[in-house]
Amino acid sequence: MLMRHVLGVLVFWLAHCLVAICGASAPEPVRPPNVVVVFVDDMGYGDLGCYGSSIPTPNLDRLASHGVRFTDFYAAQAVCSASRAALLTGCYPNRVGLLGALGPNSKIGLSTNEVTIASLLRTRGYATAIYGKWHLGDAAAFLPRQHGFDEYFGLPYSNDMWPHHPTAGTNYPPLPLIEGDKFVQLMPDQSQLTTWFTEHAVQFINRNSNRPFFLYVPHSMPHVPLFVSDKFRNRSGQGLYADVIMEIDWSVGQIVQALRANHLEEQTLVVFSSDNGPWLLYGDHAGTAKPLREGKATTFDGGQRVPCIMSWPTKIPPGLVCRELATTMDILPTVAHLAGTQHPGDRIIDGKDIWPLMSGQPGAHSPHEAFFFYWDGHLQAVRSGRWKLHFAHSYPKPNPVGGSGRPGQYVTEKLGLALFDLINDVAERNDVAAQNPEVVQRLEILAQGCREDLGDSALHLQGKNVRAAGRLPGSQN
Repeated sequence: MLMRHVLGVLVFWLAHCLVAICGASAPEPVRPPNVVVVFVDDMGYGDLGCYGSSIPTPNLDRLASHGVRFTDFYAAQAVCSASRAALLTGCYPNRVGLLGALGPNSKIGLSTNEVTIASLLRTRGYATAIYGKWHLGDAAAFLPRQHGFDEYFGLPYSNDMWPHHPTAGTNYPPLPLIEGDKFVQLMPDQSQLTTWFTEHAVQFINRNSNRPFFLYVPHSMPHVPLFVSDKFRNRSGQGLYADVIMEIDWSVGQIVQALRANHLEEQTLVVFSSDNGPWLLYGDHAGTAKPLREGKATTFDGGQRVPCIMSWPTKIPPGLVCRELATTMDILPTVAHLAGTQHPGDRIIDGKDIWPLMSGQPGAHSPHEAFFFYWDGHLQAVRSGRWKLHFAHSYPKPNPVGGSGRPGQYVTEKLGLALFDLINDVAERNDVAAQNPEVVQRLEILAQGCREDLGDSALHLQGKNVRAAGRLPGSQN
């Protein structure tokens, strides 16, 4: 199997080399590539068939077999708003001032001074749309159409921020469904969300088949509360959570089918990933991060290492598995490169162009010397290559877990300084700091540079290169 995969990649690159040698270069595309990003909410690392799950996910498994599957791909933080800010801006959320999960009527949001994937691609003539969960500020000044999106249909924040949530009650207002900049419905039928977002995505592809487009589909599911349409209710035989995953898989299949029907498959990069790991507090209404440790709200890999699949027929060789470190922040600079533009040169962008990894170029390595794990403003860990160093910190652990849509309870656990070899110990259980003092020292130096750059609330340090979030006029700092 491994030999067949290696031969396939060699044949792919040999064909390209022969074209160059013969002097018949590949024809230039008539337009820059379309980009589709499907970004789900709280999906675990082990929730897809191609990552070891028993849940049937044929469309995503097929997408992986036709493209590249990443094993070491990270969201920038293990929580909603922060991770979405990082995806769209190519920056650590600490750099753009957005942390945690913004609630209804938030006074802050993503600053309009930031450049998003949508605003960047719109300068290249792209049609842009988002159908799904936004969660970067629900005030009109922060909604997607202020950040480069032509079209928006979806929820302004997480679907549990409504009066029916078992722990929030009437602290939350009625959940709004927004189209453009206007509320079109309150308390929508959540069983239809995945279907609605998918239908809008397909219609957008059909309407824009003759121009380049950026389509962003951030599904509300499988974040609690879980809802599924009648099409997939009880379909998995493995419970509601598995039904929800199957419907998300169906959604991806519908989007790919629309690309194929419009003869756009070979002109389109499709990216699938998750905003963070599973919310284990909810027990059978949460996914699994196995074989990783912990889940959402922690800086262990179970909180931030997420599934990621990318496909672009004729450009990405089929069946690739990339074991190099990459992040959601890399999507903006990579897409900028592929679209023939540049990411903003007047500011720090933390993401890197990972096209060599995506396209399976021989000898390609992660462009990141280090990746930094923050919880809110606290720098808790750093990874460089195979090594991950945790600094002393506490973290929430479900005990007991909940079930049937109700949360369990968190207890606070503590971890001291600890070094893990992620090649031999992916579950982060065996502390090898004492045996590798030179590695600890090198990672501590990298972390200190990050603290100077982005700050560290545990040490009361302000970062020197942090930009302000957007803020409503008259609100307090």
